[in-house]
Amino acid sequence: MNLVIVESPAKAKTIKKYLGPSFEVVASYGHVRDLVPKEGAVDPDHGFAMKYQIIERNEKHVQSIAKKLKDCEALYLATDPDREGEAISWHLHELLKSRRQLGDKPVHRVVFNEITKRAVQDAIANPRQISYDLVNAQQARRALDYLVGFNLSPLLWKKIRRGLSAGRVQSPALRLICEREAEIEAFVQREYWTIEADTAKDARPFVARLTTFAGEKVEQFTITDEARATEVKTALEQAAGGKLKVEQVERKQRKRQPAPPFITSTLQQEAARKLGFTAQRTMRVAQQLYEGVDVGSGAVGLITYMRTDSVNLAQEAIDEIRAYVVERYSEADLPDAPRLFKTKAKNAQEAHEAIRPTSIRREPAAVKAHLTVEQFRLYELIWKRTLACQMAHALINQVAVDLSAGAGNMLRATGSMVVDPGFMRVYLEGRDDAKGADDDEDRMLPEMKVGELVDLLAIRPEQHFTEPPPRYSEATLVKALEEFGIGRPSTYASIISTLQDREYVILDKKRFVPTDVGRVVNRFLTDYFTSYVDYDFTARLEDDLDAVSRGEGDWVPLLERFWRPFKDLVDHTQEHVKRSDVTQERIEETCPKCGGQLAIRLGRNGRFIGCTQYPECDYTRDLDPDKAEREAPEVVEGRSCPLCGSALEIKRGRYGKFIGCSAYPNCKHIEPLDKPEDTGVTCPKCNKGTLQKKKSRRGKEFYSCSTYPKCDYALWDEPLAEPCPSCGWPVLTLKITKTQGAAKICPQKECGYRAPVEDQEAER
Repeated sequence: MNLVIVESPAKAKTIKKYLGPSFEVVASYGHVRDLVPKEGAVDPDHGFAMKYQIIERNEKHVQSIAKKLKDCEALYLATDPDREGEAISWHLHELLKSRRQLGDKPVHRVVFNEITKRAVQDAIANPRQISYDLVNAQQARRALDYLVGFNLSPLLWKKIRRGLSAGRVQSPALRLICEREAEIEAFVQREYWTIEADTAKDARPFVARLTTFAGEKVEQFTITDEARATEVKTALEQAAGGKLKVEQVERKQRKRQPAPPFITSTLQQEAARKLGFTAQRTMRVAQQLYEGVDVGSGAVGLITYMRTDSVNLAQEAIDEIRAYVVERYSEADLPDAPRLFKTKAKNAQEAHEAIRPTSIRREPAAVKAHLTVEQFRLYELIWKRTLACQMAHALINQVAVDLSAGAGNMLRATGSMVVDPGFMRVYLEGRDDAKGADDDEDRMLPEMKVGELVDLLAIRPEQHFTEPPPRYSEATLVKALEEFGIGRPSTYASIISTLQDREYVILDKKRFVPTDVGRVVNRFLTDYFTSYVDYDFTARLEDDLDAVSRGEGDWVPLLERFWRPFKDLVDHTQEHVKRSDVTQERIEETCPKCGGQLAIRLGRNGRFIGCTQYPECDYTRDLDPDKAEREAPEVVEGRSCPLCGSALEIKRGRYGKFIGCSAYPNCKHIEPLDKPEDTGVTCPKCNKGTLQKKKSRRGKEFYSCSTYPKCDYALWDEPLAEPCPSCGWPVLTLKITKTQGAAKICPQKECGYRAPVEDQEAER
């Protein structure tokens, strides 16, 4: 008997059926060890020695592995094929060795990029040793994150407020969001006008835009007010006399090439654009598709490994896709040679593949019945993108027509038509902040020849205003993180969720906005730890860590180069920077009450303007005096306060909008803006109300009794109207985790009942 270790039960279940009776497959349930959660876990004075301890919740899984290992001849470590997977294998190996539970049994490391019968059996047949280069790169990352967090966070507590923290890669990401907000606030709007002509040829209308007026090229700010726009309109109408003359017709055909197959970052971006998924949700669903889903004939991995920055496709995958294109479409839809894409990432592991279906013949429609809605949508996205990347280019006919309205006045009309959609019949990549038609596609112009006259129906001056740069969405933030080299594809989702969990940023209309605390933390870091939130510094450090993973550098000297200057700066800031230097941003204005200096200060409810002479002078005012007027409470029509009968209003608090009584502070009735979703499960504590799905102040979902505050029973996980088989408590909960899959759990802590749930049952 041989023992195979993977991270999750779902993965174990899929792999087990490919290996036969001589292999036992068990899960480690993720990481088994981590740094001790206290000071001294990384010791810079002794070669950055790292003190690990077993993760308490996984002790029972390690014991189970050790027990099964007694009856086995060999140990196969089959964790994920990346740095983190390598580290999990190494930690488990070190733990078993330190407990003398390995004996002289051979230990093999096996990796596969897809969970299919061929890939798994090939990996078992060709094992390797643990890669200490990958392990050391992961250890260096963990040590850096620990050293930054354990030294910067206490400093933030002292200089700003308690409970704050800073991270090595989250801080530059916060800087990106804060700098974009500063750009938006500093933006000065400018007015400009365009002149458009409604024209027609053979009763087919089209639009032309003014490009030259009185012999001068028309730029964006050539016409900046209505008076000038009206002058130009009048002059054109007089010069044209109801007709425009065709001066030039340009025709060209262009090819549009398909996008490369997905890597982690582009999958996160496209799932955000097209499906509205967060980066974290995308990775969670992709993990499920990778680890295996029962599609009727047992569990099978539907996609290749989802943490990758390589756009390579295996030759057998390309061959299968090309054959499928011919069968499903035609030879004409196939390029002469397979498309090969170049990987942009500097440290992409070319042995890895892009994210693709494990078989293109497994069509989305064929497996839809076995997938959850979100699994199907993501699988379909990956399937279409992969298929399209090996199809023929699209052919688009473009035409541009220049028309004159008298001497020196020129207008241009553009249009295009898709002649052969090629890959576009399957998939077209989404765009960020797109405005208007996509390259004028399918906007056809009537046939025109040089010298012809066309009817001028109307001249329309159109008013426009310049717009500030847009705030980052999940898709554009991931793109920016990738471009600046901040973090790595596998960390983008955690970077974004960490910033939200710390309440440094919030999502407003799916765009990231820094909170007041986030702004102050960012200003502190950029002022006093400039190089450590510098984009180039962060990218260079990532490159150095990548070099360690390739065996081109040593991790201890890397940590030494980082640690000494960083620690000196922490000590200097602690000693020489006052709290007021950080929390007060002086402005060029004197206090009207005492004549002292005014400053932007951070209070419990955000930033405000206050006197620097506080507590001697207590002058304060809102940072934005017009804000209160703009955000005047909106009355809720047709409803009154259930406690006092006054009108209810939609108000805004530090955690967003809510409904509150207009008689506040005499009446303190409040309720959430969104009506809670009723589960129909009776509250097991009071047996009167039902458990409702609600959101906490931080946006996390939970379930609580509908009679609150009379009954305060609450759960974090979805309640099930089933009694616990062990203790008889009226409800169980459904808990779904990445490492352990779905399980029914008794919410009574003293009980401990837990039972695994099949994927399909969990989704019902």
